[in-house]
Amino acid sequence: MKTGTLISLAAYFILMLAIGLYAWRKSTEDSEGYLLGGRNLHPAVAALSAGASDMSGWLLLGLPGALYASGLVEAWIGIGLFVGALVNWIVVAPRLRQQTEDMGNALTIPEFLANRFPERAVALRVISAIVIVAFFSVYTAAGLVGGGKLFETSFAGLFGDVGMSDYALGLWITAGVVLAYTMVGGFLAVSLTDFVQGCIMVCALVLMPLVVMFGEGGSAGQSLTEVQPGFLSLFGGLTFIGFLSAVTWGLGYFGQPHIIVRFMAVKSVAAVKTARTIGMTWMGVCLLGALGVGLAGRAYVERNGLVVEDPETIFIVLADLLFHPLITGFLLAALLAAIMSTISSQLLVASSSLTEDFYRLFLRKECSEREAVNVGRVSVLLVALVAIGISSDPDSQVLGLVSNAWAGFGAAFGPLIILSLTWDRMNANGALAGLVTGALVVVGWIALGWNSAFMGGPGVYEIIPGFAAAWLAIVVVSRSGTKAPEPQEA
Repeated sequence: MKTGTLISLAAYFILMLAIGLYAWRKSTEDSEGYLLGGRNLHPAVAALSAGASDMSGWLLLGLPGALYASGLVEAWIGIGLFVGALVNWIVVAPRLRQQTEDMGNALTIPEFLANRFPERAVALRVISAIVIVAFFSVYTAAGLVGGGKLFETSFAGLFGDVGMSDYALGLWITAGVVLAYTMVGGFLAVSLTDFVQGCIMVCALVLMPLVVMFGEGGSAGQSLTEVQPGFLSLFGGLTFIGFLSAVTWGLGYFGQPHIIVRFMAVKSVAAVKTARTIGMTWMGVCLLGALGVGLAGRAYVERNGLVVEDPETIFIVLADLLFHPLITGFLLAALLAAIMSTISSQLLVASSSLTEDFYRLFLRKECSEREAVNVGRVSVLLVALVAIGISSDPDSQVLGLVSNAWAGFGAAFGPLIILSLTWDRMNANGALAGLVTGALVVVGWIALGWNSAFMGGPGVYEIIPGFAAAWLAIVVVSRSGTKAPEPQEA
């Protein structure tokens, strides 16, 4: 039964590697090609690449798992994300595409900030790069946890002779394939594989809920209100703090380097509107599909008397139970697509910061383009190894790891990016204050456990205090300083 599934997964892996080789031949001669694909992405590729790199394993593991366990109330996370993504496309995308090219043809977010605020250029580049590498190590680990869980759930015992657990094997296979096409093909490989992976993901998220509800043993007629009172209520058991903690996930979009870097790479400002339409349509369908997987999956399990020990594996369980092995392989490829598209994007952005904002800035200012590309490849490997170490615990929760890293980026970079693009009065000291304040408040909030319990009540999601504190720090420090200097242009 597992042979057909393995064949489908092997075909998927081969396709990803083939795209990596194609990209290697097309766009890895210089840093702009390796890190931004030559700023020539088609709108559809940019849109699905941004979406696929955004959604990650949480779309098919974390979100359906939360809906499966707690009901429709968890949909507020998806609603907040959809609104945040739409505002991001409208406010940030066209401005970032134009300004990063105008201001020294910046290839990374830290480089753009340095060119925008030259008075504090070095400090902004270094601190931004530290934040990016630190949080992306955690974020990448979340994706690798998803890969490990996939193999542990779907192929338990099948690879018993390899000398490692199914979880560890899945982790290393996932990391190995991603490393191969990312190191070889750079940004173009990541973007093209994201496009293919985005198409696979949306097909799977449309197919799965329909089969669960209307297939043999399906749950179309099952009343989930019998499973748990208020299970299908958007407001069942929802507190004001809980509502804020869910919808404010959308604030994170403005500060996610692996997402907004796609805005920098789209072929023109005019193409941003087309990319936005494609991207938001894709995202809406995917979120509805994930909602359907969680809710319909819970009904199916209850109807058929099944036991699912880890709610985050409901997509994998249903894929194994309901489909022919070849189709199961396709569905698991969709899960791997969600995982790998995000991992590859994060590895490349972290690599670009290590290369452009450390190596070229401090070690080899006059290094050749070929040397910079090769250093980028080594950096991809180093970040991946750190992430593998973090993800070695099979009890890690995907949604928990993602939420921490998402909040860290959203608070550190969100207010900073929005205001740097839209507020001329902002100055270098304000930028630095916002960056540091946002990151520290998020880390401190998590360390104190206030995201789990706060002042005797439910926890407050760390992005709320972090985002607010960073915004306030930028405004207060900028207003108390001198007039903002003229940004550095090409």
